[in-house]
Amino acid sequence: MLQYAIRRILQLIPVLFGVSIVVFAIIHLIPGDPAQVILGQQADPQTVADLRHNLGLDKPLYQQYLLFLAQILHGDLGKSLVTQQPIASEMFPHLAATAELTLFSMVFAIVVGVNAGILSAWKRNTWFDYVAMVIALVGVSVPIFWLGLMEQWLFGLKLHWLPVIGRADPRDPVTEVTHFYLIDTLLAGNTHQFWTVVQHLILPGIALGTIPMAVIARMTRSSMLEVLKHDYVRTARAKGLADFWVIYKHALKNSFAPVLTVIGIQLGSLLGGAVLTETIFGWPGVGLYLYNGIGARDYPVIQSGILVLSVIFIVVNLIVDLLYAYFDPRIQYK
Repeated sequence: MLQYAIRRILQLIPVLFGVSIVVFAIIHLIPGDPAQVILGQQADPQTVADLRHNLGLDKPLYQQYLLFLAQILHGDLGKSLVTQQPIASEMFPHLAATAELTLFSMVFAIVVGVNAGILSAWKRNTWFDYVAMVIALVGVSVPIFWLGLMEQWLFGLKLHWLPVIGRADPRDPVTEVTHFYLIDTLLAGNTHQFWTVVQHLILPGIALGTIPMAVIARMTRSSMLEVLKHDYVRTARAKGLADFWVIYKHALKNSFAPVLTVIGIQLGSLLGGAVLTETIFGWPGVGLYLYNGIGARDYPVIQSGILVLSVIFIVVNLIVDLLYAYFDPRIQYK
């Protein structure tokens, strides 16, 4: 297992190298001149040319790439062309906001999706099974932006149950220590502020987590139905073990390997869907940060943002691969 883990980690090196090339190439295909954007359309050509030289934009692409790669290897994400501030320090609070939203959405998707799938398989061909699978089908078909707008209209504007925008109450700002508001409010011992932050998480969290929840529910049901046919499950039932323990103690672990793959893939899709969700709900995450960077043609911000999200996605898939050994002992790593 240790050798397999080391080999998988070493395999990430060419993958990350390839990602850096693709990200750099794609960003430079975006039309527009960053120097012209910074100085405005009325700037004279010589001033624009001087700024391009100072930013290194007049160098050949391969030199720009090598400079970009050298900075990344030293942990330097560069400076924003617009704000002239280090991108790492600018991005981290946004990344923390996205991580908090994504984790909340993933917990919602896993808890609801796995249990809905288990109950559907357990109560196969009953009204619960039909209703759960119809909800899953609708959930995987509904666009995030439509669901987000409907949530805002129903729970915010009509029922006044939950806040529809932002990350916390602007009249009671959170004292940022870790930039994770749930942790910061607990560290401050402010339970009222903690509950306010949770309320702000609910609507964007559900909007972002609905599609993964539906996919996980359908995969869990299929995988569980397959496992329930095995002899050891019939043996456990024949020994008088209650259905609840048969499913949650014996069948769930053996049916979880394919579900784990889906969870890893869906976590990657959450990072992509966060851009849209954060824009709708005014959530100050890395998606909104990237969106503003694209509008300003801020190449370093776009490159660094996409690269960071790509690395997170790759690391998540590595963790999923390693967890396979725990959930499916039949897998042998040599």
